[in-house]
Amino acid sequence: MTAQFDSKSGFRVEKIAAPLRQSVTESIRYAIALGHFKGGERLPERSLCDLTGVSRTLVREALRQLESEGLIEVVPNRGPIVTRVTIKQAQDIYQVRIELEGLACQLFAENASIDQRNALNDAFKNLKKSLKDADPLARLRTKNQFYDCLMDGSGNQALGDSLRMLNARIMLLRATSMRAPGRTAASLIELSELMEALAAKNGTQARVLAERHVRNAAKTAIALLASQAEIPPPTAKPQRNQKSSPKPLRAQTL
Repeated sequence: MTAQFDSKSGFRVEKIAAPLRQSVTESIRYAIALGHFKGGERLPERSLCDLTGVSRTLVREALRQLESEGLIEVVPNRGPIVTRVTIKQAQDIYQVRIELEGLACQLFAENASIDQRNALNDAFKNLKKSLKDADPLARLRTKNQFYDCLMDGSGNQALGDSLRMLNARIMLLRATSMRAPGRTAASLIELSELMEALAAKNGTQARVLAERHVRNAAKTAIALLASQAEIPPPTAKPQRNQKSSPKPLRAQTL
């Protein structure tokens, strides 16, 4: 069950619906995905308690779960920090996601029940509505709900389990691609065409369209990651009227 968040207080957890630990974990996961905490940044327990409104015990349990998902890592003498997703890691994740989500959409088109199709239609309506919402958390949540319905309707538990293992990093990249100008509108067009193939129970076409959608998202997210890559600062020039010590030849080589 998806955790519930209070739109007025950001990532503070409402103590309803899902088990509390699950809600805390999901809240921190969303905070990371939406850039509240950046790659390489420390995650002090006190800050997380203030963010979510829960105890340190629950925060620690959530951090252990996020560490198992590869979203954070515990560094000696620094504590938990947000894992940096490299361009190569993003490429690897998208390569797997193309295959798994393509298969999931094919299976949904061929096997989903009426109730599962209705649930997906409702999720897609919510997704379209969320595009008018200025809150990125609302947009990301509705898109995740859409994919949850797809996985459920595929009828393949092993496939769903495989995608859930990658879920945290997939969500991080999904949030990255959604920040790119124009990507949200393009994504909606792609998903609308996918919905038509799913409704027509055309498994082959649904798979092709799903794979195209993920490829386009990959191009956007990877380009954005590349543009955000850290560039080494230029060597500081000596101030005027100050003598600089001789530089070794190697340091002058470009």
